[in-house]
Formats: sequence, structure tokens, C-alpha cells
Amino acid sequence: MNLYEKFPITLQNSLSGKKEKFEPLNPGKVGMYVCGPTVYQEVHLGNLRTFLTFDLLFRYLLYLGYKVRYVRNITDVGHLVADLDEGEDKIAKEARLNQLEPMEVAQKYTNLFHRVMDLFNLLPPSIEPLASGHIIEQIEMIEKIINNGFAYESGGSVYFDVEKYNKDHDYGILSGRKIEDLISQTRELEGQEEKRNPLDFALWKKADPSHIMRWPSPWSDGFPGWHLECSVMGTKYLGKEFDIHGGGMDLKFPHHECEIAQCTGAEGKPAVKYWIHGNMLTVEGQKMSKSLGNGFTPLELISGDHPMLNRGYTTMTIRFFMLQAHYSSTLDFSNEALEAAEKGYKRLMRTMDALAELSSSKNVDPSSEGFVEAKLDAIRKHLSDNFNSPLALAEVFELSNRINDWSVKGKSQAPIEKESLESLKSELNKIVKGVFGLEKENDSNSEILDKVMALLIDIRNRSKLQKDFSTADKIRDELGSVGIKLKDMPGGETTYILD
Repeated sequence: MNLYEKFPITLQNSLSGKKEKFEPLNPGKVGMYVCGPTVYQEVHLGNLRTFLTFDLLFRYLLYLGYKVRYVRNITDVGHLVADLDEGEDKIAKEARLNQLEPMEVAQKYTNLFHRVMDLFNLLPPSIEPLASGHIIEQIEMIEKIINNGFAYESGGSVYFDVEKYNKDHDYGILSGRKIEDLISQTRELEGQEEKRNPLDFALWKKADPSHIMRWPSPWSDGFPGWHLECSVMGTKYLGKEFDIHGGGMDLKFPHHECEIAQCTGAEGKPAVKYWIHGNMLTVEGQKMSKSLGNGFTPLELISGDHPMLNRGYTTMTIRFFMLQAHYSSTLDFSNEALEAAEKGYKRLMRTMDALAELSSSKNVDPSSEGFVEAKLDAIRKHLSDNFNSPLALAEVFELSNRINDWSVKGKSQAPIEKESLESLKSELNKIVKGVFGLEKENDSNSEILDKVMALLIDIRNRSKLQKDFSTADKIRDELGSVGIKLKDMPGGETTYILD
């Protein structure tokens, strides 16, 4: 029996607004598409959280035994400033300001994006297509949409006819927006005279003479619309229907709404069964933004080079911090929260070290074996319940407490059968490292702490031998006040645990 049969997934489908049982179109196989970055600037922290969310999904689906094809694109053309149908291409603008070729800009920030993903231990997707590499397929989809009566050419550009589409379909089905309200809220913008309706969005834009990135098409030399690119790349590599489409909450409208309309306009039915959206970031309760001066990048968070940060934090601390919040909830950054996450992460890594050293005891305790199995099942159940990482981590720490109780420095024994112990080691490694992606970092501070603690424990033990109990108690109490708990074991040895 595959684990996905024993622990069936339920997920929050943004399309229905309900939690649904996950049933892939092809049993045992999952197709997942996630909107990747537009590579015109350094990846921001919101991007990182989104991609980490789907890294968790990818890892957990693999852990359960699914065969997964994960597609995450690179947008290197067609994404205009302010996400509108008029204006300058974001990459072309960056190239002009820095006197570079657009593809130099795209390559620079693609490389940087990959570096950040590697730093935070995100698995690479199965396929990472470039928008600029799929122009032919995008032209083909536009032709289908035109032939089906849902798009029109105007002045060399092609626009999707939202009003006509909405007669038989629901433009707003994902975001819950009503077309009447959208029309009343739409302001007049430059270039709107080409459109039949202000809500119509570009599938193809005719390039003006200054536009560097352009390709020939039946309508003009131009470039594809931003929304179209994801529809084309998703269906090319995952099929006309696929299981999961993900992205940040900010993409729900208009980007994902337009994707649904395009695929339905081309094929007569929507492509995606389950839509999943990650929530936003805040800093000390305020929305993260450049205008407020509270927006920092992943690399600034690592270095601590930002006025709002007391210091830098390791990539695994940041990853652990993000996993402590459910992907659908707001995640609030603060120095205090990051410092707490650092302690939690280090404590978990010490537990994994202690687990590796455990041997099986002759004095088997059936209740301990039952506890271990129950906790492992609880971790899987929480992850299968809409990928609830915070509750799953809470179960991991309950298991961690029991492992620490079994652990004695230099002689560690667990009151469970050898087979159960090996199963525990294997499964907890698969969950902590394989699913959560948490690896032990080379932390010289941990080694220093171990040496300092060994010295303090030795001083305390000598004090007790000399009947200087006030000094021994003072060492214990002072360490306890900063979150370090000493444990005197039956064999006379002493170990420590970070609370």
C-alpha cells in the first residue's frame, strides 16, 4: 500500500473555496504548475515563501509515493510595468537603465534566483521552461482562441473578449469578482481605444519601434501577453487538464483568472482541477513594501544588512521559521520571531544528532513504541490535511522531547525494539530532511556551545563533589534562566537541552 492511500490528502481549493479530497486525474501521478519569477530584479521574500510552500508540497507528494511532474516557469518577456497591457517590458526597462541587452538582465537574475533557491534547499522543478522559448506555442493558442470567437485583432494586437466569454462562462470564478463591478472600477488608460471593453486583456501586443524583444506573428511583430505564457507552458508540459496550479495570493486576479479564461477559450474547458494560493508577508504587523522601508530580500535577511534587522539569520533558520506558519495564513516577520525560530531549529538538529546515536534497550517499553508510531502517523495526517506544516512540526517536537529523554551523552538507549528504532530513524529523517527540507548547517557556534557546556558541567560536577552545592545550584539556575536545562542522568552523567 502506498502512503498516499493510507494518508489521503485534502487541500483548500481556491476555485471552490472549500477543502476537498485530492484525487489526481491519473492515479499515482501528479502534475503541478507554479508561476515562476519575472527575472528583472532580485527575487523578493514573498517569492521565496511562495516557492518554499510548493517545495513542501512537492516533497510531501514524493514522500507519499506519488510520481510528480513539477513545472515552474521563468518569465523573461511580456511582463509589462504595473502588470498592465500598456507600458514598458519590466526586463527591457531594467536593460535600458543599465545599458544592457534584455537577455543579459534575464540571465543575471535567473542565475541569482537559482542561487537563492539552492541556498534555501528548494528542490529544482522537473521542468523550468522559458516564456521566450515558447513563442510558437503561444501563437498557436491565440489562433485557437480567435477561431473559437473569444479574441479579436485590433491594430496589430490581439485581445481576449471578456464580455463575450462571460456570456457562457464565468470570468471571476476564481477571484469571486463580478464583471459588472470590474467594469465600473476600470479607469481609462492609454491604449484602451484598441479594446472593445476595458476589461479585455492582451494575448499579443504589437511592438512599438523602441521595443527590443519582438517576434513575427500573423498579426504583427510583437510579443505575447503575460497571462498567456503560463497557460501555454502549463498545458504543454502537463496536458490540457492537470492537477495543481499554484502561486501567490497576489496572482489570483487578474493573472490566474485570465489563465482560466484562456484555457477555456482555447479548449472549451478549464485546465486546472485544484488551485492553491500562498498568503502574504508582513513585518511587525505591517504589509511588506518598499515604500514603507520594511521590505528586505532573502540575501539581506541572511546578512542582516537592513535597518530593521538586529542581525542575520541562517537559511535553515529562515526556512524553519516559514514552515512554522500555514501557507494560507499571513506570516509576520520580527527579530523576536526569527530568534525563537533559530532556537527551535537548533534544538531539532540536536535531536536528530541524538537520534542517530541511539541504540535499542533490552528493556522494551510497549507504550514507547506505541507513542512513536502514533506521533509519526500524526505528523503524516497533519501534512495530508492541507499541508499543515505548523501542526506537523508540533508533533515532531513532541517526538523530539521523548527522544531527548532517552538520550544520554555517551550512552543513549531507547526502550523500543531495534526494528522500531531503525524505522524511527529512517522515517524522522525522511520527514525532517526529506519533507521539511531542514538540513544541519555547519555551525561553529554549536561546537563552541558544546565545549562551553562541557566545561560548565565539569565545574558543576566538581563543585558537587566538594559539597559546594550553592555553586552547583547557581550554575544550574543561571543556565535555566537563559533556556538551557541540565539533566542529571542515572549513570551519573549530565547532559543539556535547549528549551
